[in-house]
Amino acid sequence: MIVVKVGGSAGIDYDAVCADLAARVQAGERFVLVHGGSGETNRIAEALGHPPRFVTSPSGYTSRFTDRQTLEIFEMVYCGKMNKGIVERLQRHGVNAVGLSGLDGRIFEGRHKDSVRAVENGKVKVLRGDHTGTVERVNTHLIELLLDSGYLPVLTPPAASYEGVAINVDGDRAAAALATALHADALLLLSNVPGLLRAYPDERSLIPRIPAHDVEAYLEFAQDRMKKKVLGAAEAVAGGVRRVIFGDARAGQPISAALAGQGTVVE
Repeated sequence: MIVVKVGGSAGIDYDAVCADLAARVQAGERFVLVHGGSGETNRIAEALGHPPRFVTSPSGYTSRFTDRQTLEIFEMVYCGKMNKGIVERLQRHGVNAVGLSGLDGRIFEGRHKDSVRAVENGKVKVLRGDHTGTVERVNTHLIELLLDSGYLPVLTPPAASYEGVAINVDGDRAAAALATALHADALLLLSNVPGLLRAYPDERSLIPRIPAHDVEAYLEFAQDRMKKKVLGAAEAVAGGVRRVIFGDARAGQPISAALAGQGTVVE
């Protein structure tokens, strides 16, 4: 069992990811795919006159402030355009993919955080009206039903709160929770860089290996959204996932390359 998370930033080759994934599924391997959609969400939010707002927590993590209108745009892009685009690509390759959000069947479930602490102009502020949270529970029964019936699950945020409210959750950490719950052999976190870079954006500074017991020590090298990926990797290995790979989704055979050890391997 392998969980693949492919990001949503510019430059990712979804055709290459889906072609590679389809070939491996047809060879008999078991996968679950989780995807993002941040770049397209930003573009559409701008076009709709409700531009994205990003906030930085006191601990240095950047996230999208998700008011109700932002959540609706988020769902339109993640659950609609991005999810069905990926499902269509996989169907064209002969893979019977099923696209679902974490809200469907409460696949991803967690606590709704209505407010968020953010640093603005050097001061910590409390912003209310947020629709975010963290995945705390995974409905593996539904995922296993799909897998056992020959379907490939293609999952995306949002998640469901315990009260049944849609919440924006980080896709990398959701994928880590999924990999842990499914007792996956590996978690692949694919994005538009070759892995974790010691001196971002210099791709020659790739860190090829990270000891599983020391993942959080490498947070200092993570920039922006890569911080959540490193945090997700730490959570996955702590949860029993044997191997996490930060891989490059921009071309070639991204999944096969990552499984062959190209990128940053945590084990």
